[in-house]
Amino acid sequence: MASGVRSIQFLFRNVLAVALVGCLTALALGTRAMAAEETPDYQVLETAADNIEIRAYPPLLLAEVVVTGNRNEAANQAFRILAAFIFGENTPQEEIAMTAPVTQARAEKIAMTAPVTQEPAESGGWTVAFMMPSKYTLATLPKPTDPRIVIRETEPRKKIAIRFSGRMTDENMNKHRDRLRAYMDEQGLTPAGPATFAYYNGPFTPFFLRRNEVIYDLADDSAV
Repeated sequence: MASGVRSIQFLFRNVLAVALVGCLTALALGTRAMAAEETPDYQVLETAADNIEIRAYPPLLLAEVVVTGNRNEAANQAFRILAAFIFGENTPQEEIAMTAPVTQARAEKIAMTAPVTQEPAESGGWTVAFMMPSKYTLATLPKPTDPRIVIRETEPRKKIAIRFSGRMTDENMNKHRDRLRAYMDEQGLTPAGPATFAYYNGPFTPFFLRRNEVIYDLADDSAV
């Protein structure tokens, strides 16, 4: 009996040790990934409670694709398309460094009316984008071979963001989106488009170390 108890204790200690090593490895990989990837070089203009910031963003070079489905399905589908592009499915078959965050927003279309307005795409699509490394320009960036990928450069913009950790569930993302919208309403700040969900970390990063954000472009007349 005593021998059996010792065997169970030994097995339990080994399982615990393996689990601990796995957690520490994931922690190290997640921390390393956060430190290695290039992120947007924005300027913080104003801070508020709940990790809310108003930021000034420079022009950003994006590779983006529009996909359909729910938020998670669209993110996974688009990630595969864009990852293939940066891993060499381009001309001249050059690998492009991964950056952060990956962004996702409801796709929009331009209505051909006077005045010109924007409205959500009827397809219920999502625009998912990778920021390109700052060493590239529109002229020097490798050209995607997949016609679904669009390369574009954004204008300088003021944006408002709320930063939070945790898993990328609809509940978590929507809770912080609603919190940010409530703050914007209190401050009289007007969004210039749909919410953008930003994901900074991969699946190997422990959920409590993940950096997620909800971001809105600010209308010019409401920006500070």
